[in-house]
Amino acid sequence: MKVSQEILQDYTIQYPIEKLCEPEKILFLDIETTGFTARSSYLYLIGCAFFREGSWQTIQWMAENYQEETQLLDAFFRFAENYTMLAHYNGNNFDLPYLMEKCRQLELPYSLDSFEGIDLYRRIASCKTFLCLENCKQKTVEKFLGINREDICSGGDLIGVYQDYVTAPSEEGARLLLLHNRDDLKGMLSILPMLAYQDALHLPLKAKKVQANRYRDSAGGVRTELLISIGLPTPVPKAVMASSCGCFAKLEGALGELRVPVREGELKYFYANYKDYYYLPEEDLALHKSVATFVEKEKRVQATAQNCYTRKNSQYLRQWSPLFAPFFKKDYSDRELYFELTDEMKRNRSAFASYASHILNMLAENA
Repeated sequence: MKVSQEILQDYTIQYPIEKLCEPEKILFLDIETTGFTARSSYLYLIGCAFFREGSWQTIQWMAENYQEETQLLDAFFRFAENYTMLAHYNGNNFDLPYLMEKCRQLELPYSLDSFEGIDLYRRIASCKTFLCLENCKQKTVEKFLGINREDICSGGDLIGVYQDYVTAPSEEGARLLLLHNRDDLKGMLSILPMLAYQDALHLPLKAKKVQANRYRDSAGGVRTELLISIGLPTPVPKAVMASSCGCFAKLEGALGELRVPVREGELKYFYANYKDYYYLPEEDLALHKSVATFVEKEKRVQATAQNCYTRKNSQYLRQWSPLFAPFFKKDYSDRELYFELTDEMKRNRSAFASYASHILNMLAENA
């Protein structure tokens, strides 16, 4: 078994890794195999990146023949005993199941149950639409961040290289095999700043400034929009913009800017229990029976779900799920929900921070 170790000189991760785990307790993992299923292929390389004595380092165990799988697994699990979190890229779908199946196949007593886990692929994939990524392959994400690799091979390319190495070991073959895995490990460290986009979607934001802006649209009509400046929980590594449903967002560094259209005019609030209401056709509104009993019988009818409402002329903001109550609609069957932009709401920075998160998550799904 070949063992290779490297200290990544002057290497700094551009993400506050303490948000995930103590740096000394997190182990980054990547494996190389000759196929997708453990029963019909061989595990030939396990690589890890870790933080020790103030530096990021890598260690790799490579089987020099097909019989050294057990040595690889023994070495890895002994090394991993000092860590509490495993980080990987799509490891939930491949690396971890493969390792466990290989342990069962070789009748080894190891388990991953004691580790917490973080699959960087899953976290980044949740932002794929927002970031306009073609796919979430690690190399695609690295390209998005402008990260260049020394390695030019794919995992599939290296299967033949390893098979040739087993038959006729060479320094060049070992170099290519170790280089690909090492670049995968270094790539995982380098793309950690991508988690800042997920932080923006799931961690609390800070509303720094909220103001209304009136403008003329292309038809000459006067429109109102809300401009919301937000502080991000983690600075993003690259400026991104997204728009959908009339909303626009730009994230750059530690700041975000949102533009949200304000709807002005009349909307309806629909009461929940229509059986307790009468509808007044002449007034086009519903009144609770405790009040409407004083209305002449011929001017009232039993309310239905469709006409059990009151109308209000005001300013409104759209919401894509019931974030603020009460919520208003144009008609009963309308799926667009709105809440009133009241004077109290205009002074509530905390509410606008929640609304900014609401908008960013909508854009992440629809941009």
